[in-house]
Parts: sequence; structure tokens; C-alpha cells
Amino acid sequence: MSIATTQANAATNAEKNFLNVSNEFLDNVYLRYFPSQGTLAGYHQYDPYLEDYSQATIEKQVELLKGFEQRISAIPDDSSSLSLTSRGDRAIVLGTIRSWLLNLETIRMWQKDPDSYSSTAATGVFTIIERNYAPADQRLRAVIAREKQMPALFKEARTNLKNPPHVYTEIAIEQLPGIINFFQKDVPGAFSEVKDPELKEEFIQANSAVIEELREYLAWLKTDLLPRANGDFRIGADAFAKKLVYDEMVDTPLDRLLEIGRADLKKNQAQFNEIAKELEPQKDSREVLEELGSDHPAPDQLLNSFRDTFASLQSFIRAHRIVTLPSDQQPILQETPPFMRATTFAAMDTPGPFETGAIDAYFDVTLPDKSMTPAQTESYMHSFNVGTIISTSVHEAFPGHFVQFLWAPRAPSRVRKLLSANTNVEGWAHYCEQMMLDEGYGQPGTGARNPREAKLLRLGQLQDALLRDARFIVGIEMHTGKMSIDQAVAFFEKEGYQSHETALVETRRGTSDPTYLYYTLGKLEIMKLREDVKKKEGASFSLQRFHDDFLAQGAPPIKIVREAMLGNDTPALQ
Repeated sequence: MSIATTQANAATNAEKNFLNVSNEFLDNVYLRYFPSQGTLAGYHQYDPYLEDYSQATIEKQVELLKGFEQRISAIPDDSSSLSLTSRGDRAIVLGTIRSWLLNLETIRMWQKDPDSYSSTAATGVFTIIERNYAPADQRLRAVIAREKQMPALFKEARTNLKNPPHVYTEIAIEQLPGIINFFQKDVPGAFSEVKDPELKEEFIQANSAVIEELREYLAWLKTDLLPRANGDFRIGADAFAKKLVYDEMVDTPLDRLLEIGRADLKKNQAQFNEIAKELEPQKDSREVLEELGSDHPAPDQLLNSFRDTFASLQSFIRAHRIVTLPSDQQPILQETPPFMRATTFAAMDTPGPFETGAIDAYFDVTLPDKSMTPAQTESYMHSFNVGTIISTSVHEAFPGHFVQFLWAPRAPSRVRKLLSANTNVEGWAHYCEQMMLDEGYGQPGTGARNPREAKLLRLGQLQDALLRDARFIVGIEMHTGKMSIDQAVAFFEKEGYQSHETALVETRRGTSDPTYLYYTLGKLEIMKLREDVKKKEGASFSLQRFHDDFLAQGAPPIKIVREAMLGNDTPALQ
């Protein structure tokens, strides 16, 4: 046998080995222990199961994860053994395993976050009822199966929650009334067409038990846990840096990242102030910001305001060859589910890559809470001004998250259909906000009625960019102990140009989502990648081809996309 044949056989064996081990990990660990993710992905064999946070299960997960880490690490990742796609997939799976272990063993959110238990219950049912992927009777049986496991879930919560952060406990308490209402009204309403009397009675009993469990959990949080909830939400510099490496393949030192974030913040502030001065020479930028914020729809027209942007965005994308739109499908606008409203303004909810029964995507928007005073409602609605509505539509729908979802079936592997990096997903959507305006959208006739409104749209885009810049800095500073919650709120207001209500929501989110710098980080990585590809291709560079090639990779860390598109893995940020 020749050397070439031997090498070819070794490469084939390595490919097969990686494919087998990675599929085994996805099926027997990832989807098994995150069954709600299985439902979301379209693997409905996981529908009857619920996440388990018992000590025994956590110990078993750690054992399995370490075993798979060893098995996958033993597979060589050189070009003579694995294809380019498989080398990238190997790095993705290893990063997923190491991040999971970091969370279980070091960050330990299962001991810190009361909301993770109640939201697990809500998400477990919501993933089944949100899409009609199967007959109602079949889906109701899955809901009942999950609901019957929820008493054990809340028992685990009482055992595991030792000394959670006060802010986490407050968020859980704030979310729970909406979750209880969800089980009282939304879940029964989703199965009103079911006729089987025995099935309906079984559901009533299971659902009533969950509602009682949730009420008791809320009371326990208020009277028992909250008074002694004095834990620290900060994960620390070491865990923060590791999380960035494992999740995003970014190993830039935190001090350098802060420099990058602050530089982008100052650049966007300067551009905002310049445009504000052009609009209102006699006014301070803050006054112009207030004027921008006051130009918003009525709360009951908010969903329609977003819906009205879709046609012009799609038309512009096609006319200017921004990116290939694989279909004419549009997302469905709806109010954000109750259990997500405390930390979410807007979000895209797309069906999983293996879903065949129901392929609708939902654009969630959080309306102001009915308990808000008129002044609070007005302040809240400033976040949905004429500029940020366009920016958010671009981010969530066209050509942001929704278009990336339309491209998902073309991802080169199962790993990339199930596992993604936030710097790619959120970075792409945030990049699109600026890119679309840079390419001419938002000028009179394409999203704006006149030159003044065109400038307001740019201010809205910049305000959203400043929000992400503030997240970038606050996330690092809070979790490394250099910024308090109150200081973070003030930073969002002063430096991020956000309302007080938005600043509160964003700061609270940052306590449990430490690396939410991935919006700006990913955007900057994509912009650098585009610049490098443009240099390489010269006059033959095509923006549409660049975007198509980017989306065709799935949503791995940008480092993997760089290697696929440039033939090297040089870092995007220095």
C-alpha cells in the first residue's frame, strides 16, 4: 500500500470517527440534557422530557462531558486528517463542552439563578405550544409529561439555591407572575380544541399542580430566599476570559477588549453628536436624543410599525444586491411571551433546523407593561422611536436574524445547524444595522420620508450601536468587579444614550449574561473580515457574494469563518 493510500485511509477514518463521536455527543449529551433544545431543533422525540438540575444529574453531565472532551481531543485536527469543515466543527464541539463544564463547575448558575428553574418550566411548555408541528392531542401529551416532572424541578431549586445574588432573585420574583399567568391562561388556551375527556382531565390535574408549585415557589423566593440572597453575580476575570475563548474563540486580553470597546463607543458618540448638531444646531445632543425618542408610535400600534418595514427592506435588499433572500417568507409579529419580558425588548424566534411540521418564525416585541405610569410608558417607548424601529427590524428580520435563519438549511454540517456562536448570530444582525444604512437604505424613498427623517434613522442606528457598546464595557467591568449595578445603570444612561428604564433592563440582563459584548465584538470581527476579503479580491469583490459566503458557513465563531473565506485563521482583532 502506498504512502498516499495510507494517508487517505487515515483521513477517512478520522472523518468517520469525528462524525460518529460528534453525533454521539449531540444525541446522548447535548440534546438529552437540554430536551427543550431538542424540541426547538425539531427533534420531537425529546418532547416528553424536561431539564434536570439534580445533583446526581449534574455530576453525570460533568463525567460525560469530560469523557467526550478526551475523545474529541484525541482526534487529530490537521488538514491531512480532517476536512476544513470538520476541523471547524471539532473546535465548535470542544468549545461547547468546555463552556458547559465551566458553567457547571465554576460559574455554577444552577446554584445562583432562581429564574432558571421557573423559566425552564415555562420554556419547556412554550416550545411545545408555540408551533403546531403535530396534532394538538399529541403535543398536549408531551406538555403533560413535562409538567409531571416540574414538582421535582422546584424541589431541586430549593436544594440547589444556596446563596444566589439578590438581583437574580428579584428578577425571578418579577418574572413569576407572568409565568403563572402563562400556565393559567395561555397553556389551556393552546389546547382548547382537544376533545378527549380523559386527556383533558389529566392535563387539568398536571397543570393545576404546576400552578400551585409556581405559587409556592414565588412565596418561598419572597419570604425565605430573598432576605438571605446575598451572593455575588460576578463571574470574575478568569472565567470571563475562558468563556470568551470557549464560546467565541476570542482570546484577546480583557484590557485590550476594553480599549476596543471604548474606542468604538467614542466613535459612535462623535458621529451621533455631529448629526444631532446638523439637525438642531442650537440644541445639545441630549435634547436631540429626547426629540428622537419622542417620535414613536402609540403602544397599540407598535407591532404594526415593525410590520410596515418588511416590504421596503426586502425590496431594497433585492434591488441593491445586499444578500440572497432564499424565500419570500416573512416572520409573524407578536407580543413577547410573559416569561421573557423582564429582560427582552425584541427578539426573533425561529423554528429549528430540523423542524418540518411548522416553519413559522415569530418576531417578539415587548409592549410597555400595563402597570406602568404614563410617564414610565413614555420613557419606555423612547426605545422604539422612528430610528430604532428601523434598526431593530433590520437586526431581527431583514437581513438580520430572520435571513440568517432562512440560510440555516445550507449550513455545511449537523454540528453547525445545532451549535452557534453569539458573535456570529448577534454580530451579523448588529453589523446589518449599520451596513444597510451605509449601503443607502433609510434615504428619502427607501425607509425615510425626507432628509431630516433620514438623519433621524441614522441617529436611531447609532443609539442602538451605543447600547451595544455600553453592553461591551459594562459586561467586562461589572463581572471583573470594577463597576457596580448602579454605576452600570448610570453608564448606560450617560455614555450609552439610553433611557433610565432601558438602562435598568440592560444592566440586569448583564448580571446573568456577562459576555453580551458579543454584539459589538462580532460586528467588528465581521467588518474586519469584509475589509480583508475586499483587499484579497480587489475589483472583483461583491458585497452580495461576501454576505452569501458568510451565511453559508452556518453560525460558527468568526475565527472559523475567516479560515473558510480567507484560508487562514488570523485573529480579526488585534
